[in-house]
Amino acid sequence: MPTVYEAGKQYTGPESTERPLSMSRHETSPTTVQPAGNGRPNACCFCWCCCCSCSWNEDRERAWRASRDTQLETVPNCEACLKPTPDEVQGWAQSFDKLMKNPAGRNVFREFLRTEYSEENMLFWLACEELKNECNKHTIDEKARMIYEDYISILSPKEVSLDSRVREVINKKMQEPSTHTFDDAQLQIYTLMHRDSYPRFLNSAIYKALLQSISRSSSES
Repeated sequence: MPTVYEAGKQYTGPESTERPLSMSRHETSPTTVQPAGNGRPNACCFCWCCCCSCSWNEDRERAWRASRDTQLETVPNCEACLKPTPDEVQGWAQSFDKLMKNPAGRNVFREFLRTEYSEENMLFWLACEELKNECNKHTIDEKARMIYEDYISILSPKEVSLDSRVREVINKKMQEPSTHTFDDAQLQIYTLMHRDSYPRFLNSAIYKALLQSISRSSSES
């Protein structure tokens, strides 16, 4: 019989019942830095921006399993993407949707969120997007469990801010996880980033410096 997940309690799942290590609310997980000369193409385009240090997760599967012990998923510092054009960078100020639909835009916005100690909002949103692309039932169950433990559990240092109604919906859906288990929560976090963080991002030194840099590069070329 599947476990009933009561609101406010951690979903423990069938494989692990250990509590996460005690950490501060905003302590971040370590990342694996790509060693030089290993023949891997530079998947991170963000070298052109001074606000991001490039690193790459060398073994995603091993990191995924390790996160079950630490309750902190090891993730790459940025998504693989192309250098944005001046029009794209300027377009990010036109709408939050344009920013979030652009991988480079998400990278820049994620760096800004890190300065505000709210990077977990973007990490959660990205994890939900990744879950939606899964088809295998076992993989869906596993990733849903990891998302719950990393971002929904009140014991997680990366817990995102959700209201009680959404938490109750998730707890019920976790009895039979699907690719849409976290849809309500993802929308709530998306709205939070849009209303709360996005206006400050547009006025941030990170975005203004990128605008100047990309415009200067365009005029020189």
